[in-house]
Amino acid sequence: MNQMTSDNLRSAFGGESQARTRYNIWGDCAEKDGFKNVRRLFDATSDAEKIHATLHFKAMKDVSGDFAVTSMAGFGINSTSENLEAARGGEIFESTQMYPAFIAVAEMQGEKEAVKAMRFATAAEEVHAKRFATAKEAVDAGKDLDVENIYLCPVCGYISFEEEDKCPICGCAGSKFVAY
Repeated sequence: MNQMTSDNLRSAFGGESQARTRYNIWGDCAEKDGFKNVRRLFDATSDAEKIHATLHFKAMKDVSGDFAVTSMAGFGINSTSENLEAARGGEIFESTQMYPAFIAVAEMQGEKEAVKAMRFATAAEEVHAKRFATAKEAVDAGKDLDVENIYLCPVCGYISFEEEDKCPICGCAGSKFVAY
């Protein structure tokens, strides 16, 4: 594997792993604040980040070494609204800046598995940002997120508030989605 793509995959792996832990912590905070559905959104998104990290890890193949830290933004526990805004900002950064740059390098280097993993993550992160924005609007109005279920695609990390026939990102059958 080419070194730049390898470095980018390690960085993406680290960022997704950190986001997963952050979302678990912020989910605890949301539940303590009385927002059980926001908690479920954080939990589903945390599991989506694990999917992304796993895809990146697998795409690294034989690469070893320390994992890079992509960003220190969004650290700390604040109000649920502030945590949702930080989460949204992180997802926007990943989908508009980090992954497009990483994909360009991987494409240039002919790293097809890395490109696939990062394209799935990019598309899912765009949706995550929208889901966090919806949750923030509810929280800022003093309400919980108004959803019955939250559905996670186990292949690419796409999150939906409705049942899907198939994933719009990777085509996975909706029957395989995990409900929260």
